[in-house]
Amino acid sequence: MLLRMSTLLLRTLREDPADAEVPSHRLLLRAGYIRRAAPGGYTWLPLGKLVLDRITEVVRGELFAIGDQEVHFPALLPADPYRTSGRWTEYGDDIFTLADRRGAEHLLAPTHEEMAALLVKDLFTSYRDFPVTLFQVQTKFRDEARPRAGLLRGREFLMKDAYSFDLDEAGLRDAYARHRAAYRRIFDRLGLDYTVVQAMSGAMGGSASEEFLAATPVGEDTFVGCTACDYAANTEAVITRAPVAGDPAAQPTAEVHDTPETPTIASLVELANVRRLGGRDGWTAADTLKNVVLSVRQPGADRAEPLVVGLPGDREVDLKRVGAALHPAQVAVFEEWADHPELVRGYIGPQLLDKLGIRYLVDPRVVAGSAWLTGANEPGRHATDVVCGRDFTPDGTIEAADVRAGDPCPDCDAGELTIRRGIEIGHIFQLGRRFTDAFAVDVLGPAGKPVRPTMGCYGIGVSRAVAAVAEQHHDDRGLIWPAAIAPCDVHLVVAGKGPQLDAALELGGRLDAAGLRVLLDDRTHVSAGVKFTDAELIGIPRAVVVGRRLADGYVELRERANDARTELPLDGLVDRLVHEVRQDRGNLV
Repeated sequence: MLLRMSTLLLRTLREDPADAEVPSHRLLLRAGYIRRAAPGGYTWLPLGKLVLDRITEVVRGELFAIGDQEVHFPALLPADPYRTSGRWTEYGDDIFTLADRRGAEHLLAPTHEEMAALLVKDLFTSYRDFPVTLFQVQTKFRDEARPRAGLLRGREFLMKDAYSFDLDEAGLRDAYARHRAAYRRIFDRLGLDYTVVQAMSGAMGGSASEEFLAATPVGEDTFVGCTACDYAANTEAVITRAPVAGDPAAQPTAEVHDTPETPTIASLVELANVRRLGGRDGWTAADTLKNVVLSVRQPGADRAEPLVVGLPGDREVDLKRVGAALHPAQVAVFEEWADHPELVRGYIGPQLLDKLGIRYLVDPRVVAGSAWLTGANEPGRHATDVVCGRDFTPDGTIEAADVRAGDPCPDCDAGELTIRRGIEIGHIFQLGRRFTDAFAVDVLGPAGKPVRPTMGCYGIGVSRAVAAVAEQHHDDRGLIWPAAIAPCDVHLVVAGKGPQLDAALELGGRLDAAGLRVLLDDRTHVSAGVKFTDAELIGIPRAVVVGRRLADGYVELRERANDARTELPLDGLVDRLVHEVRQDRGNLV
């Protein structure tokens, strides 16, 4: 393939677009890979489509290698299967819904577990048909409230999703392990620095899931790693190590104190130390029990209900963690104070919540026998030695507190947690039988009795992977594509006219005939300086400059990754480039 920039649909930009927030967004726009078409939607220009297709080829090849079979489901789906599975309401406002001319309701597909289960139910009747895994590369839709960061948070995106069907849990574990290994090969070939972390299953459900996160400071996902072991998890999935429970009866009797003008933890701690509340010194925020009111609306419910979360006062509530723990309910900051005068803002304690009929969940650090300084449910009053298991009994625990660097590792005694940010590029799930149960997918088993298959689900954000690679592979001059997914193998830059252009055309034709992808900058209306700037911005691994040394039989080879520049004889150049490109491809398989 030989692309000539004089006729290519390409416009590079000298300045960053005003609405581009992150490096991948800025550079993909500036280098002419994508153009904004709508909020959260982008047109793929020729160079961008080549990158997208190359990533798709890598993904497709690795899935074929483990025996997956490719299908293609519709993107416009009927509502009924999603009502049957419960996800029509679980997704809430996150899906696009519409009605056809007859009034039948549909949705634009966010994912296809329902369709995969129905397809297997339609076609397979015997245990002999299993195991089977189906996959597709398909456009998906999410009604993002705030599309941002270019391809990283859009309303329309390209995704690979695979669905495994096995007859038992051992088969599911094997399928999960195969896809996990295939994902590692895929992301290694794409040149990504990534971490596999424990994750929450969310709308998918299931017993286990892991995310593949590409490390970058602009990532919207926060994850942790241990300094002493291989533990890694999305912060939503981090398990808090609980202290040892004590005897509630061994604690002093609770005592109420006047604490005027102390609606915040900081003001309460200051007063508690000045007045030695409870007869003690050295009060800290960690000794207080903060009670945060949230608003929780279940799928399909007409209105939200208050939920109080209790946690140590030195911690903040992480709404993403709460949302993950309470999924599919929608969680928001509580605003309906006027409707609940029994909740004394700034002075809420857990002592009366059960009598008020308000659900109360606590951080795992709030264990039986632990004593706290907390609200007394009266304006300007707090209580000391309020003991869990004696003065209040929570309705359960919840992982709601923010996770911090230095927190103890849940898996080992030696390590502490470090905090990193990343982009989710893949997510794998052991779904179990949620969807085969919903649609009664049964087949005849080897003993002549019905067997219900169990499912796994495996997703890769293909278009998101383009952005993730761009985030990790760029410098202040532009993109630096890994060889596996670069739109072209060689960028020919003509630094001159006449014989230089003729020689570049002849060289490009020979490289094309040898099976390489070539981008030829044959523009005659721009300077050599602009061409060099564009070559760095576009980021193809190798640039060959056909310029002033052509008369002596030499060209210059520039390596984008390390800025190495070498003058080489034109004679033998094609064989050298073909060898290097094939060597790169061989190393990436």
